[in-house]
Amino acid sequence: MADNNSLVGGGFSLRQINDRVIIVQILVMIFLCINLLLIITFFKKECFYTTARYILFAVTLLSDSLLLFMSDILFIFAYFHFTLQVWMCIIISVVVLLYVTVTPVTLTAMTLERHVAICMPLRHGELSSTRSTMHCILIIHGLSSVPCIVVLLPFFVSASLSFCKQYRICSVEMFILYRWQDHIRSAVHQFYFLIMCIIIVFSYVKIMKVAKAASGDDKKSTRKGLRTVVLHGFQLLLCLIQFWRPFIETTVLQIDFRLFIEVRFFNYVMFNLAPRCLSPLIYGLRDETFFHVLKMYVSRRNI
Repeated sequence: MADNNSLVGGGFSLRQINDRVIIVQILVMIFLCINLLLIITFFKKECFYTTARYILFAVTLLSDSLLLFMSDILFIFAYFHFTLQVWMCIIISVVVLLYVTVTPVTLTAMTLERHVAICMPLRHGELSSTRSTMHCILIIHGLSSVPCIVVLLPFFVSASLSFCKQYRICSVEMFILYRWQDHIRSAVHQFYFLIMCIIIVFSYVKIMKVAKAASGDDKKSTRKGLRTVVLHGFQLLLCLIQFWRPFIETTVLQIDFRLFIEVRFFNYVMFNLAPRCLSPLIYGLRDETFFHVLKMYVSRRNI
């Protein structure tokens, strides 16, 4: 009998399964290699790890890399019906649940940083100091831990020690013991979605007003900041859509299991993997300073 928590089943051939696994592994390896290269570049120049927007960029790279690695492990285990002891699954799930939220929250913080830099330049140095950025990173992780706590706290209270030693196919849904728990998780995700969208729109409108009033070099810089906010908004949208995945997949599962597997694979590639390739595009290639240091590092490695 097919397990609904797995991605295997529904009449798929072994070749189809292997092709999908190979595609995902190629994408994950490419994204991880690019992220690793950018992380190394980040530490090559002092201005990167003393500037707020670059520090937050590095946080997204580390968050995305860790999430890619851990979610890929879950993907492989689910596809081939590998089982883990529940306590090991808890550790993996804590990382996944935390960092699946860290990236969108950090993107929101980066948008606010651009808003402060363009709309409040006199306060930018104070609000974007290294000390303030470190505090911001702690706040980001604190906010991102709320959905994780909502999912896992009732499980820790209710589950027995013997259950934690059992072998199961690792899935976050395994920790949803009560219907109200799923409702609260959904409410938290929707609340985050709403707040982040409001911040993005607010920042865009404010920067747009400054762009209209600016002239010369200031206008060029403001326009670039505006485009960055738009790209952040698109990346954030892709990240936030994954909060709606459980609703979509649960509905599809009730209709047809084979379609559910197709939709779940599409969601994983589109809303888990795709957003993770946009950070290098936004900062690794568009930012002139970062791109210059990256090009110098790559050139030296090729000599």
